[in-house]
Amino acid sequence: MKKERNFLRSLGLGLALLAGFVIYAYGFQVTQVDLEETQSPRRQEQLFRILRALARPHIFEYEQETRAAVTFVMLPCPTNGYVPPEQDMSGPYAVITPACTDPQGEVTIEGFNLYPNTSGGILLVPAQDVELQFGAFTTDADGHFLITATLPKRERAEPFEVQVITRQDVGAPRLTKSALDTWDKIVETVFLALLATTLGTLLSIPLSFFAARNLMKNIKSSLTSISLSLILIPIGLALGTALARWAESLSGILTDNVLLTSVGIFIAPTLSILGARWALPQEELTRPSLQLRIARIAVLVFSALFLIGSLFMLSSLLVEIGNSLIAPMGGFGFISTFISDLGEILGMVIVLSTALAGAGVLSSVASQLGLFISERTSQGLNKVLNLVLATIAGVVLFGLMGAGAEWLYLIDDPIKTLYWPAGIGGFLGLLLAIWNSPKWPLPIGLTIYYIARTIFNALRSIEALIMVVVFVVWVGIGPFAGVLALSLHTIASLAKLYSEQVESIMAGPLEAIQATGANRLQTIIYAVVPQIVPPYISYTMYRWDINVRMSTIIGFGGGGGIGFLLLQNINLLNYRAASVQMIAIAIVVSIMDYISSVMREKVV
Repeated sequence: MKKERNFLRSLGLGLALLAGFVIYAYGFQVTQVDLEETQSPRRQEQLFRILRALARPHIFEYEQETRAAVTFVMLPCPTNGYVPPEQDMSGPYAVITPACTDPQGEVTIEGFNLYPNTSGGILLVPAQDVELQFGAFTTDADGHFLITATLPKRERAEPFEVQVITRQDVGAPRLTKSALDTWDKIVETVFLALLATTLGTLLSIPLSFFAARNLMKNIKSSLTSISLSLILIPIGLALGTALARWAESLSGILTDNVLLTSVGIFIAPTLSILGARWALPQEELTRPSLQLRIARIAVLVFSALFLIGSLFMLSSLLVEIGNSLIAPMGGFGFISTFISDLGEILGMVIVLSTALAGAGVLSSVASQLGLFISERTSQGLNKVLNLVLATIAGVVLFGLMGAGAEWLYLIDDPIKTLYWPAGIGGFLGLLLAIWNSPKWPLPIGLTIYYIARTIFNALRSIEALIMVVVFVVWVGIGPFAGVLALSLHTIASLAKLYSEQVESIMAGPLEAIQATGANRLQTIIYAVVPQIVPPYISYTMYRWDINVRMSTIIGFGGGGGIGFLLLQNINLLNYRAASVQMIAIAIVVSIMDYISSVMREKVV
């Protein structure tokens, strides 16, 4: 039996090795590995030419003085011969022997009084055509050279000017245009990566909690609460947007006056804080009456309105201040532009935040109302309510999905994009209500978890080089498109890393905080956040390092940075300039790796 086992094990190992051999053999065929092509003299010559160019980066240059000699050659040779013009032999001069010959004939060229120990070139300059170099030389210590060269093919019977040129470096070295352009683009690359990392981090931190299984798996809710939330969330988004626009229009009355705007920015938040403190007391000694509850809700609405209006006034003030300081600040005008941009960003964020806040408030109200209904109604009545609410929720959800498909694909057929999706959604909601027990909570947390993970995985699978093509169409070629593309990829990558770190935290503090009766937000703040701050900092620094390297590539798609300049030089076969960009990329990546490792060691 033991021998049989050893035989089977040996047979399995042999079959595995054979399978591996076949797999790699097929891999060589698929990838078209051709070792004979590497031995081709033409391929090797091209490779060595590129390597030699890359080994001589064009970083420094000198002012150059030129010493040239001019003579003439006749092509083709006339019947009576040709005598070139006499030359001044006190300076640089050259002699061509013979002075006339047939096209593509060989001649001897001798130069005198040129720069010593210097390389130079010989140019044929026709009267109309582009000059053509047909020879090269190196002078000796006396500025003399003697070479044999083949003349180009020219059919016109006329004398052609021949220039013998040598150049000599003078003065101190200076940076070339390639080096200066590389410096500008490498700085652009570093800040491109910095902005993308910052934006991606700010958005990925809150999103990562939705992709953490240990936080989401215990979130369950009744079908009544889920259905009411799905119905009220779109209404909350619409009401939040309307509230933001209303506050913006009201604040616009004061924004024409800088003094009133400045006063409003300080007064409105104060009123909002006082109103919120009164409407949300820390403890209730007695049960509040219905009139008091209504008054508190009204105060909260007006407090929110004042706060939103003050933020819009701040946004308008920042834009006004930034635009007015651009000219006076001169070379530091970019600071004024940044202030103006912050104002515009704040204005956009206010609308989005208010819409999300409106959806969150109504979703919370719907959840509490659903819980109240589930607890206070009989099972039969709750079943009937679930049938109605789940059907309406399915209609709303699938109707919105159909509207999104209509906007994206321009189908222009309400039957296909509205009625059919709404009908299917309502039918599925009805089936869910029939199947679900009225008192049986559904794992809504895991559903959100799987949706979030799927979205993050899909975004991570698309490289930033592909994303930048889309953003180039939106915002144009340049680093801004690169920032947006890298930010989107950063959000997906960091959200995954952050969520996995949340999943690996110790369960003890989490259970201890939950045992005190803390809500979900308090649990995250006091039990989760203290455990994830160090790794979050480490991941963020590491992501900045990655973004610096990725930003050198997205320039290939028009995303700005040094990659755009590198691609341009490669396409122009200017490998010496491309070598400068490669060296700059290597230096910056090495520095960033060192800095990030030191910071991780000190902070984490």
